[in-house]
Amino acid sequence: MKTVSHWIGGKSVEGTSGELGPVTDPATGAVTTQVALASAEEVDTAVAAAKAAYATWGTSSLAQRTAILFRYRALLDARRDDIAALITAEHGKVHSDALGEVARGLEIVELACGITTQLKGELSTQVSSRVDVAAIRQPLGVVAGITPFNFPAMVPMWMFPLAIACGNTFVLKPSEKDPSAAVLLAELAAEAGLPDGVLNVVHGDKVAVDALLAHPDVAAVSFVGSTPIARYIHTTASANGKRVQALGGAKNHMLVLPDADLDAAADAAVSAAYGSAGERCMAISAVVAVGAIGDDLVARIRERAEKIVIGPGTDPASEMGPLITRAHRDKVASYVTGAAAQGAEVVLDGTGYTVEGYEDGHWIGLSLLDNVSTDSDAYRDEIFGPVLVVLRAETYEEGVALINSSPFGNGTAIFTRDGGAARRFQLEVEAGMVGVNVPIPVPVGYHSFGGWKDSLFGDHHIYGNDGVHFYTRGKVVTTRWPDPADAPTGVDLGFPRNH
Repeated sequence: MKTVSHWIGGKSVEGTSGELGPVTDPATGAVTTQVALASAEEVDTAVAAAKAAYATWGTSSLAQRTAILFRYRALLDARRDDIAALITAEHGKVHSDALGEVARGLEIVELACGITTQLKGELSTQVSSRVDVAAIRQPLGVVAGITPFNFPAMVPMWMFPLAIACGNTFVLKPSEKDPSAAVLLAELAAEAGLPDGVLNVVHGDKVAVDALLAHPDVAAVSFVGSTPIARYIHTTASANGKRVQALGGAKNHMLVLPDADLDAAADAAVSAAYGSAGERCMAISAVVAVGAIGDDLVARIRERAEKIVIGPGTDPASEMGPLITRAHRDKVASYVTGAAAQGAEVVLDGTGYTVEGYEDGHWIGLSLLDNVSTDSDAYRDEIFGPVLVVLRAETYEEGVALINSSPFGNGTAIFTRDGGAARRFQLEVEAGMVGVNVPIPVPVGYHSFGGWKDSLFGDHHIYGNDGVHFYTRGKVVTTRWPDPADAPTGVDLGFPRNH
């Protein structure tokens, strides 16, 4: 059986811990690959390689970095089908969705290619007699990224291209559930000319994560995952003196006002709730129907959901694939089976779904729960599967209050034809990313991605300007050069005068 190895110092390195994890094809349920799980000592080796590379990469020219990144972007574009195929094989999402993931990751590579404009400093001349002040940004050193299973290519590309463009070196710990895409990304970076040790990949579980969080040579940690783990990452890494951006979970709401185009709203709800089998932090998992439109909206959502084709990601006819593991599939199903007892109406129950010829796959159908209460498990928890809950509100104000009472604040959307209501919503709703008639408001690469409340721990959002600031630190330099015509002024112990 194939074993996925680490990538350290510009080459594939076999694991030495003796620990291996299974990698499963979600469509068949079969273990197809095994992945080496790093020990703390192996993490030390990766960090040491990154630290050694930083000695020259941190002072490399912007021209050198961007030339490599432009070549890297071309290689990624040429190999996007191969990257997508690995995602489908190990995550299970359909090939078209996997291609979309690669495309969104490429946006950040393109942003990194333009890092020369992002790293321009500031200069103020003649702030005092012959005194100039400059503000510059410099890299941090060795930085680490810990990424989730649901976007095994995109989320790593949200991190390391920008980090290395800023002059840092990087240690990536991808999900051990679908690790192969990360290795291919590193191999292509080496092919583009990235020096050995600038980008390293170590696979592993909590042992590897904790080693990165405690390592004295790791200056910063980026993380995307669930809220409990994001909180742990932030607390632990901060206690060890590291800069941290930890993006957590979500319960994204879509507020549908009575004047909305209900067909467009239903299309958006189905797309945003069930795309990628609901395994994305920007999925719409809760629809809030305002006024008397609830029954009509639910009927339209059901009509569309029943037509979604579920099957293996390698089948071009499939619109939704399986879930990542059987354990996760069973957990998602438990929210549906327990919903009626907590007062919900089960409009669609997908828990018994199977695919002929793939009976051992991690299948679940689309589920739709109506009249869900805010104290039910299906509403309170991030399910991370194809389960959409519908809540009712009498007024706009009641709907916004319901959304704002959630502990999560990742993304949200409103569907309406009323510009005034939309403007109120974008100012009043407590979430980091807002869509107006846009169900999944993921920002483009040159704006930053991140939520509020329990959806983000740390001060910086990911990529965009926030990403550049996270991976650099500011320095202010004040200079005075004597003019040959100046007479000696002697010693002055007073405070420097600017006037």
